[in-house]
Amino acid sequence: MTVRQALSVGLALWFKTAMRPFVLLTTVSLLLSGCAGMGGFGSGVGAAATAPLDDLNLRRQHIPTVLLQAEANPYDLRNLSQCSTIGAEIRRLDEALGPDTDEPPAQDGSTMSERAGDAASDAALDAIRDASTDFIPGRSWIRRLSGAEQHSRHVQSAIQAGRMRRAFLKGVGMNRNCAPPAAPAWFRPEGGSQR
Repeated sequence: MTVRQALSVGLALWFKTAMRPFVLLTTVSLLLSGCAGMGGFGSGVGAAATAPLDDLNLRRQHIPTVLLQAEANPYDLRNLSQCSTIGAEIRRLDEALGPDTDEPPAQDGSTMSERAGDAASDAALDAIRDASTDFIPGRSWIRRLSGAEQHSRHVQSAIQAGRMRRAFLKGVGMNRNCAPPAAPAWFRPEGGSQR
């Protein structure tokens, strides 16, 4: 019997026995998703419940092109001779990575009770994700054999390269006396920004 066949037999047995509590937990979660104070809980249940698909490498996290380019050459300055082009590249990175640490947090107008509800729904989604992945026997080996661990490392490498490139470009923008977003948010160009 090959490793792949043994893995298939093991997964079939696992689905038959271990998925009963998981199905119950998912059903309860779906019922809770109808609660008014749970925000985006209902939309996150599907992703949390299907987390084992990531471990089996049946579903992969998409890596944006801008992060793959940053991973290939984080210090590339081709076509970035103007402040406007540097700012445009930083905005592309912001879309993929989220706001930089020098940016103030966005005010979404939510109340404290809404933020508390969001925190509770995030905790519930984490519990569902943990419960769904804890049922996988030998999870670390399955992640290695399926290639999911390698892809996860690639995603983290691309994110790190994107952050490094964004910081580099903001430094270049500061050096060229550019206004934000081509420089850090706190930077004020001297004598007017270059174009």
